[in-house]
Amino acid sequence: MAARVHQVEPGQIAKTLSLKVKQEIILVVMSGNARLDNKKLRTTLGAKARMLSVDEVINATGHPVGGVCPFGLENPLTVYCDVSLQAFSEVLPAAGSTHSCVRITPQRMAELTEARWVDVSQ
Repeated sequence: MAARVHQVEPGQIAKTLSLKVKQEIILVVMSGNARLDNKKLRTTLGAKARMLSVDEVINATGHPVGGVCPFGLENPLTVYCDVSLQAFSEVLPAAGSTHSCVRITPQRMAELTEARWVDVSQ
């Protein structure tokens, strides 16, 4: 639906996943049509990850599920950008609510968030 509203491909909607690895909360930003590969993620991060609950997402990011923005966070979090984003010249991550987003190049988003590029999607 968001892709239709913004007249972009579904993959250009950058989804931000909120995860906990060991005791650290992290964000993984990936293409809207990509799926998280738990085995790749575990290999990349050296530990198993779990999705945060709705309440944990709000407490950690200040944003609701579906509206998590990878930058401008109240508390600094480690951000990983999945290589699936690199297929697009422009992506649209949420901007703090379920009804807002920002258009940005994947590279600029990675720079702003000081993200590490990873391959954790299938």
